[in-house]
Amino acid sequence: MSDLEWIYGIHAVENALNQQPERIKEVRFQEGRDDKKTQRLMQLCKANKVRHSVVARRDLDQLFTSNKDRVVHQGVVAYTTMNKAGNEADLHTLVAGLDETPLIIILDGVTDPHNLGACLRSADAAGAHAVVMPKDNSAPLNATVSKVACGAAESIPVYAVTNLARTMKKLQDQGVWIFGTAGEATQTIYEQDLTIPTAIVMGAEGDGMRRLTREQCDYLVKLPMAGVVSSLNVSVATGVCLYEVVRQRAVKAKG
Repeated sequence: MSDLEWIYGIHAVENALNQQPERIKEVRFQEGRDDKKTQRLMQLCKANKVRHSVVARRDLDQLFTSNKDRVVHQGVVAYTTMNKAGNEADLHTLVAGLDETPLIIILDGVTDPHNLGACLRSADAAGAHAVVMPKDNSAPLNATVSKVACGAAESIPVYAVTNLARTMKKLQDQGVWIFGTAGEATQTIYEQDLTIPTAIVMGAEGDGMRRLTREQCDYLVKLPMAGVVSSLNVSVATGVCLYEVVRQRAVKAKG
């Protein structure tokens, strides 16, 4: 399977051109579009010596006929080498080399690429150091993820590991405390000290964490639910949890 894929959307293509232009083989623009954003992207292509062309809209549409989702390409696509997820050894090397308090998100079985992209976006915005997921039963890093993540898929380190419980145990050996999110937990995330080295585990859509994952957690926490719904979308919950970490660490930094 080729590592090359068409990514789409103004933000995804712009971030790829800004961050890793050497990975882009070609950019195609929709004929008839001459707005400021399109002009800016064309200038980036010229500045980075990236091959680009102007084609009819139907030619862009046809690139995604096999995609089950309705693709809104916004008149620009790029043929690029997709980022590859690192492995368990890469993750532990990253953690060992951090000179600040670790913040890691662990996604246990998030299979929807839209949710994965949104989680990556929140993780990047909150300053998380890594996103970890199992190799199997997880959404792949693809064009949909890149579009939803708005550049985060190219910037935040992602690690796909063979054995998630074993990886969690190694993180604990490195001094990281693991907080699993579960609706039946007795304490909320707001009652925990998240200024310590922290990894937060978010369970799969609907099913939550697997049993072995849950058993490896140091603490189980929940988000308070005041309405009729029993849970939040995993990407929304990820953002809420991450920014509680941000809030606590900012308060601590102020003394």
